[in-house]
Amino acid sequence: MSVPEHSPIGVFDSGFGGLTVLKEIVKELPQYDYLYLGDNARAPYGSRSYETVYEYTLECVKQLFDKGCHLVILACNTASAKALRTIQQKDLPKLASNKRVLGVIRPTTEIIGNYSSTKQVGVLGTAGTVSSGSYIVEIEKFFPELKVFQEACPMWVPLIENNEFDNKGAEYFIKKHVEALMKQSPKIDAIILGCTHYPLIENKIKKFLSPDVKLLSQGNLVAKGLKEYLNRHPEMEKNCSKNGSLTFFTTDMPEAFDKNASLFFGKEVKAKHLALDFRH
Repeated sequence: MSVPEHSPIGVFDSGFGGLTVLKEIVKELPQYDYLYLGDNARAPYGSRSYETVYEYTLECVKQLFDKGCHLVILACNTASAKALRTIQQKDLPKLASNKRVLGVIRPTTEIIGNYSSTKQVGVLGTAGTVSSGSYIVEIEKFFPELKVFQEACPMWVPLIENNEFDNKGAEYFIKKHVEALMKQSPKIDAIILGCTHYPLIENKIKKFLSPDVKLLSQGNLVAKGLKEYLNRHPEMEKNCSKNGSLTFFTTDMPEAFDKNASLFFGKEVKAKHLALDFRH
């Protein structure tokens, strides 16, 4: 089988948060080509229904497949929680049985137990991710002995996206939700940051936690997980092109995307517009 001339690894998110994951992936695996798609025109996904998140995510995955991606990472907790399994089980066999879609939830849930001695762990996430129960289900598979406590933090993403997370008002909301989680069980000694936006406020979250509570951020764990995945699946790895290129697309205005994206990616971003059919 001939290797495609240009088959980048696709990275999808409802908006900007996935850029914190892409940043770590590029650091870990700089040789590959990457194509990022942010569905900013329809963000946020966190409060949307399962059906809507599934439809939007599938549409964006198809777009990445059309652009040559054989492997797509859903760098979005809501999409991973509400759409990944259906896409993997129902759509991929019909759509493209030789292509793969991976999520961001599994890389953290399969190691969280190694960081806890009390067997009590926490998850901070969006309302959609928390209500889906995906973290509880996945952690149960790997560490059935763990007790999992969750806290939805609906204000955190808007504060981060509006670059308002460095003020006292933001600290109020960060403190409120961290304390609400710890009130559920003071024995929690490891917490998953279940949203790709949250690395930007990691230091602020730590301010309201005891120093012996470990925070697990997804970016570097997903990057290491992808590296292992490519090692285990040489048939997928050989389909990934290696020119070290980065291409960014947004379903909204590229100028607005570029302005905010650098906050998450850590360097300047130049995106192109990708038009989707918004009629449905």
